[in-house]
This record gives sequence, C-alpha cells and structure tokens, in this order.
Amino acid sequence: MANAEHGGGRDSAVDTGTVDPGIRTARVVLWLLAGVLAARQIAAVLSLSPGERLTDLETWTRAGGALQAKGSLYGAGTDHFTGTPFAGLVLKPLAHAAEQALGVGWTFGTLLLVVVLGLVVARALPGPVPRRSSLLAAPVTISLLMVSLPVRNAFHLGQTGIIPVLLVLLGLFVVRGERFCGVLVGLAAALQPTMLLFVPLLWLTGRRRAGAATLATFAAATALAWAALAHDSWTYWVHHVAGAGLGGPADSLANQSLHGALLRLGVHGPLEIALFLALAAAVITLGLRRAVRYARDGQLLLAVALTGCVAVAVSPTAWQHQLLWVLLAAVGRAGRRAADRKVWPALVILTLTLPADVTLPYMTVLQPLRDNLLLIVALAAACAVPFVPRADERFRTPVPATYVKPVPARWARLPLLPFWHRALTRPNLILELVVIRVGYSGYSSIRSAVDGSRATAEAHGHTVVRLERALGINIEHWANSGLQHVSWLKNFFDFYYESFHFVIPLAILAVLYVRRPADYRWARAALGFATLLGLVGFWFFPLAPPRLMPGLGFVDTVHGPQDFGKPDYGVMTDVTNQYAAMPSLHFGWALWCGVVIVLCAPKPWMKLLGVLHPLFTVCAILATANHWVLDAVGGAAVVAAGFGLVYVLAGPRRVQLPGLPSPRAATWSGTAMPAGSAGSASGAPK
Repeated sequence: MANAEHGGGRDSAVDTGTVDPGIRTARVVLWLLAGVLAARQIAAVLSLSPGERLTDLETWTRAGGALQAKGSLYGAGTDHFTGTPFAGLVLKPLAHAAEQALGVGWTFGTLLLVVVLGLVVARALPGPVPRRSSLLAAPVTISLLMVSLPVRNAFHLGQTGIIPVLLVLLGLFVVRGERFCGVLVGLAAALQPTMLLFVPLLWLTGRRRAGAATLATFAAATALAWAALAHDSWTYWVHHVAGAGLGGPADSLANQSLHGALLRLGVHGPLEIALFLALAAAVITLGLRRAVRYARDGQLLLAVALTGCVAVAVSPTAWQHQLLWVLLAAVGRAGRRAADRKVWPALVILTLTLPADVTLPYMTVLQPLRDNLLLIVALAAACAVPFVPRADERFRTPVPATYVKPVPARWARLPLLPFWHRALTRPNLILELVVIRVGYSGYSSIRSAVDGSRATAEAHGHTVVRLERALGINIEHWANSGLQHVSWLKNFFDFYYESFHFVIPLAILAVLYVRRPADYRWARAALGFATLLGLVGFWFFPLAPPRLMPGLGFVDTVHGPQDFGKPDYGVMTDVTNQYAAMPSLHFGWALWCGVVIVLCAPKPWMKLLGVLHPLFTVCAILATANHWVLDAVGGAAVVAAGFGLVYVLAGPRRVQLPGLPSPRAATWSGTAMPAGSAGSASGAPK
C-alpha cells in the first residue's frame, strides 16, 4: 500500500518548479536546527552517569553489563521490562554487548530511527502539498519528533516505542505489495500487541491480503517466542494478560490510557474493568470508523494516526514512549477558517512537547484534565475532532483572514519593516488562550530561574539608591513611612497592589478580543514584547526591592517585616524570584493598560480611568516598598519599546479599511463590517 496510491506527499505536490533562494535558505536553517536538536539529545544522554542514563534498558542488564537474556524476562529485578516475549527474543543478540557500548549504540540507533521516521512521515503527508511545504516538511518533522515527550523518553529510558510506529509506517507508505506491508505491521504487533488494531483498518479499506499477512506474521512471531521462551510467554500472555501490570503502577501519571485514567479517578475492581471494557469498545468502534473514512478519503497518514490513538487509549498501559501516534495526529486539518487551521496542530504539538502543568494552570479543579491531558488529546483525535475531508474545497483553501494596509507612518524618518500582515479578523480564541497560558508559564519559569544571589541583588540595590539620591528622586522611604501612619490608605494600596496586576490586563484583552479584534492584536503584541524585554532586565540585573534591603528602614506593608534570608511573598514565595525587580512589570503592565484604554476607549470617563490605573499602581509599588522609582522608569521603558517594536514591524495602529477612501480607527458595527471581520478597524499584527 504505497504512498502514491493515496495522494500523499511528493507524488501530489503542486507549485513545482525551481526552488527560490528564500526556501533554500529556510531549508538549510531547518536542517541545521534538526541537527542541533539531535546533537543535544545525544549529548544529554551520553553526559549522564551510567546509573542515570537509559535506566529502563539498564534494568535488563546483569552486573557484568550484558543484557539479561538468561533467566526470566519478567522475574525479579526486571520489572521495567514491559515488552513482549518476542521483543525479548529480538534483544537476545545484544546479550554479549558491554554496557557502555550497548548504551552508545542504542542512543545512536534511536537517533537513526527518529530520522527515518521523520522522512517517512514527511513523505506521507496527505496531498496536495505545495512544493514549498514539501521541501520543508522533513526537517520540521524531525525537529518536532526530537523535542516530543515520547522521543525524549525513548532516548533517556532506552525504550523501543519508536520501532512499532516505524514498522507500521514503513509497511503502509514505503514497501510495495500488500504481503510485505502485512509482514511489517505484523512484526509491529508482535512487539506491541495493540498494533493488531491495524488489521480492521487494512481489511475495511480493501487490503485484506495485508490484513491476513499481519495476522499470520503476528502468530508466527508469537509462536516462535513461545517455542524459545515458553515460561516468559506464559507469564506475559496469561499471568499478566498481554502485558497488563508490567512496568510501573497502572495508576501512574505516565500511563495515559483509559485504564490508567479510571484508576486515577478512584474507580477500582470489577466496576473499573467493566467500565474500561465498555469505553474501550466504544472508542474502538468510533475511532476505527473514522479512520476508515479518512483512509478512503485519501488521508491515509491521518487514518493511521487515528488508529494509533485508539491503540493508545484502549491499551491497559500506554507509557509516554508509546504515544508517538498522538503527535502524528497533528497532520489532520481541522477548521474551515485560516485562523482556525492552526489550532489543532498547535494543541497537539504543545501537549506532546511540554509538561501538562505548562499547558494548564495548576488549579485543583483542573487536576483531572492535567493528569490525563495526553489521553484526552488522543481521544479527541480518534473520536471527536472534525477533520476536513479532501473533497471539501476548504481542505486546500480555508477562508482567509481580512488583511488591510497600514496608513502611512507619521514619522517618516523612522524606518518601518513590513514584517506582519495586518488583519481585521478575530483570532481563534482557543489558540489565543493556549498561547497566553504557555507564554505566561514560560515567563514565570524564566523569571524564577534567573540566577541572582542575595549579595548581588543587594549590591545592585545600593547602586540604585546612590543613583536616585544623585538624581533627587529617592522618595521611596518617604512614601513607605508615610503610608504606615494612614491605615485606610495603607489598606487601599495593599489591596490595589495585590488585586489588579493580572485582572485588569486580562479584562482589557478580553474586551478588545470581543469588541475590537484588530486592536486586540496590536495590544497583545505590544504587551508580549514588553514582557520579553522585562525578562532580559531580570536576567542581567537582579535587584533587591526596598522591602528586602537590610538597614534602610523599609517595611513591607503587604507581607509584614521580612526575614532577609528567607523573604516572604505570600502564596507566591516558592514560585517567584523576589529579586526580579528591574524593570517593574507591575508598573509596566499598568502603563500598558493605561495607554490601551486612552487610545481605544470611546468615552472620556473611561480614558480617565485608564490614566488613574498606572498612577495608582506606581504609588502602590513605591509605598508598599516593592519597587524603586527607577524600577518604574524601567517598566515604562520596556512598554515604550514594546509599542515601538509593534510600530516598526507593523506600522501605525490605524489602517486603511477596505472600500473606504480614508484611514479609520473607529469601531465597525452592524453590516458595515468587512466580510470575515469583527470589531475595530484599528490595525494590528496577526
């Protein structure tokens, strides 16, 4: 069942012709990136001590370092071996390799498998694929594989989860002839029994000979293992019910199957078994029906990925190194708008590359979702996501965003770089929320990981004090001491400091998203740039705030007197770098709010509130001894730079609206809205 039969990849590429220099350069850069990621993975594994690298592989070795091929595969000391007896038989030739040589060979062999897998996936993309995309597909795919959790686990643990995936893809997309296809899929099933789910896919799509060859190969390989390892085969197939119970506890977070999820939800015993079997039957029925439909539609790679996702869900144990099928599901095209088309692959890639607590906030109510996030994505792919069929005209040409041209720049001497297209349409909400969440998680991680010792931070604090005295702006002590004598004012600023830092920016973004989407894009980009520049300041200039400067007489009015060796920041103490004071993003974000409100609010009283918010914020950060005056200056500087970068990269905020003779920045309403757009006509980068 070759790729050409299903309109995939290169065989259906369009826009053929010579490769322009830009694409050639991009291809070289992407291949270099893939090489760097591969080298990083190898270095990360080989730099570990023998007891820390390839931990699952090394549990199969004897004290002398050779693979533990003698004795039971599932006996004492080999509880990490979760493969089939046939897998143990295949590994038996490695029994004479020394531990160090085995580890090095295994690492480089895994790298080779990942590269081959990436090339096969790039070749199998459902067509038609533009020539530009086909040239860049291979390095992009290999890079995504390298950073994915399953591949990283396979590298570090010494697991074989890549091999069954590669065998299935080679059988379906590379080899010629149904018999050879079935042999490779059958070998994959002998290594991982849930690959037998590909038999119904082959059978129902007219590849009955391949399905029969799969069953025959699986039976032959399993019989061979029974003949050579009878005791282990009995232990695996009968005592452990096809491997269930091998490895770690079934309710471990690493087990992303329906069985593991039910156990984590507190369902046990016969009820859990009955519920698991019922859910598994439903998932198999619905998932395979969808897979068959997409295979007949010419999207064989998507059908294969969906079948793999079904296998992940219904396996008694589906460890992270076995979840590559979920990443392959990113090839599906979901959404008929161009703004929606990126959502599904972004969700899959983020889920398969980042820890769950990065994608979802650490809230008790979200714990069931966070603990089972990979399973939820697999189930969504197999049973729920409405992928666009190739027969739909939107498969090739999704509804585009409404783009406009920016008005001429006010400052002719300021060079502009037309880097972003300016769009009036509303971006996809799910993607925006995910990006905001992941972006803030990255911001928090970097902010807390900045290497700044107390001595360095205090030294920088004394430098700031001397500079402010020289400039005559050292008003922090006056504000802090004066606040302590006016209780109502102290309570007001303490409350203001703690309550509005996140609430107001998020509220502004929400209102702009709903009412003025183009202004939302502009404001969101400026805030992102300002935050990134703030991280640079935290990194290079760790600074102790006034409340953590001993001997200067400051009092933390929010959290009380401080132990300078173990400062207190309330519930955020363990996750916040308290020496990240310069620049003050507390004031910077408030200033951003003020600028956005003044420019976008339709009524004067709203604009007045926009002015008051940064004013109250700067008073709060100074009076509560949480920032210096120069911190506020730094916050204003990064916000100004953020707006400046947006201006340089995308032009002025105002745009030339379609069909109108003059630039506008007013809100569209009713039927006057251009097709596909909503909210304000104020321009912004996409």
